Amino acid sequence: MTVLSVNVNKIALLRNSRGRDYPSVLDFIDQLRRLGVHGITVHPRPDERHVRRRDVYEIRDYLRDYPDIEFNIEGYPSPEFMTMMLEVRPAQCTLVPDKPGQLTSDHGWDVQAESTLLAKILGQLRDAGIRSSLFLDPDPARVAEAAALQVDRIELYTEDYARAFGTTGHAAQLDRYRETAAAATTAGIGLNAGHDLNLDNLAAFLAIPNILEVSIGHALVVESLQWGLPTVIERYLAITGA
Repeated sequence: MTVLSVNVNKIALLRNSRGRDYPSVLDFIDQLRRLGVHGITVHPRPDERHVRRRDVYEIRDYLRDYPDIEFNIEGYPSPEFMTMMLEVRPAQCTLVPDKPGQLTSDHGWDVQAESTLLAKILGQLRDAGIRSSLFLDPDPARVAEAAALQVDRIELYTEDYARAFGTTGHAAQLDRYRETAAAATTAGIGLNAGHDLNLDNLAAFLAIPNILEVSIGHALVVESLQWGLPTVIERYLAITGA
């Protein structure tokens, strides 16, 4: 089984466009819980253009009553971000190498170049009992570097796979991810995945063994506008085996 973790950033973005709490992020999360989702992801950014710091604390408080639902917080490990992590203590913190004004995540960590920073941050997460994950491109060499830092999991950045899906390059891209996943499994590192996965391409990606979690937000919200949230969640949970 693969855990579906729904990223609620786009719900917050829609709310922020109107200046009041509609749609409510917490109401949306409550719907997801009742539909059988067992993971919630947020990626708060410094400009608070979608999920805000307040949301992070409110989601934490809501999920205290539902310990079977994991809270995953993504972001660049700035001092402000790490202060929030140590206060909120989510089940998982996914470290992403985003610049402050970046539109969306578009690459994984250069682990070797950032090893000093990452070693310090991963140590803080370990001491706080927070599971760590590093956002990585599909490259077995990066896995070896991550393993040396004692990270708990990696999240495979799946943009290249999504772009190649349905083209002649699909098989070659899938092989890259499969090789990287195998390297992680050999190193004893857990596997997550995310970015542009959707109802069309997810099942083929999950042919890769040992994917523990997929984080999906943008596509899931768009698909829900087309077919309705209950139908979309039911289809995702059937694909992930949840």
